[in-house]
Amino acid sequence: MLRRTFVKFAGVVAAALAISTFGVASAQAEWPERPVTVVVPWGAGGGTDAVGRILASLLEKELGQPFNVVNRTGGSGVVGHSSIATAAPDGYTIGVITVEIVMMHWAGLTDLTYKDYSVAAQVNLDPGGLMVAKGSPYNSAAELLEAIKTLPASTFKGSGTGQGGIWHLGYAGWMLSEGVDPNVAPWVPSQGSAPALKDMVAGGVDFVTSSLAEGRALIEAGEVRPLANMGDERLAIFPDVPTLKEATGSDWTVGAWRMVAGPKGMPQEVMDKLIPALKKAYDSPEYKEFMEGRGFGMVWRPSAEAEAFMAKADADFGAVMEKAGLKN
Repeated sequence: MLRRTFVKFAGVVAAALAISTFGVASAQAEWPERPVTVVVPWGAGGGTDAVGRILASLLEKELGQPFNVVNRTGGSGVVGHSSIATAAPDGYTIGVITVEIVMMHWAGLTDLTYKDYSVAAQVNLDPGGLMVAKGSPYNSAAELLEAIKTLPASTFKGSGTGQGGIWHLGYAGWMLSEGVDPNVAPWVPSQGSAPALKDMVAGGVDFVTSSLAEGRALIEAGEVRPLANMGDERLAIFPDVPTLKEATGSDWTVGAWRMVAGPKGMPQEVMDKLIPALKKAYDSPEYKEFMEGRGFGMVWRPSAEAEAFMAKADADFGAVMEKAGLKN
């Protein structure tokens, strides 16, 4: 009798220990239990880097673990986007995917598409812009356009992103809208707008097409002159800078966007924590002040809406890139 009682008691204790151990393991397994890597596919100092870092700091504050930003550049955005898509889908590698993900595969740079990601949300949208260095003789988009049309081919060089990237398409689409072959001004690939702008200031290229927000520091320092923005209306931070429509009569508009995503197949439990935390970060006064202070556009689209938005953008850009001769 005593033996049976002891065995029964031992079983109860073992069961209790098992439940306790299981509870500890479950708590330990709750995401995030360790630091999270946030991959930025473009160079330090650019717009994507800035957005990635402010979001990482706010997610770290909300979720209680470090969110460490890593810049993985190269291949016109392919390297960084690939490192996000091919990471273990456990929630410990996420990143900022950019508009190039619906363009790179059309250019033949990669087989990656927007379908290779678990998308949490869209957090930004910026119209393109046209800029020259302070020493440029061109004071308007119309003057630069006329020079591109009349001077010998290859007189001008442009930059702003990688070959076949969003700002390359921004330039090419503008030229096509004006009846000009985009190849008259060769494109110099860069790892984002920040290095392209530095190259332009140093005299390496003649103009940069990227968001005016990304050039804001150099514009305010007097090193760069904005000639136009490629949106539908003037920007609040640069109210004196005309749209392309106002400057040259062109109907061409283009913009870049950024989304937070991880590799395809991330656990739903991770997404169920990441998306609300990201929305809280997006709605925070810190994020709003940061974005507005730098002239970055704020747009929120949650997972399903963001994926639908990318699907349409993918089809639209493929058609435009074919016309521009950028589709491979």
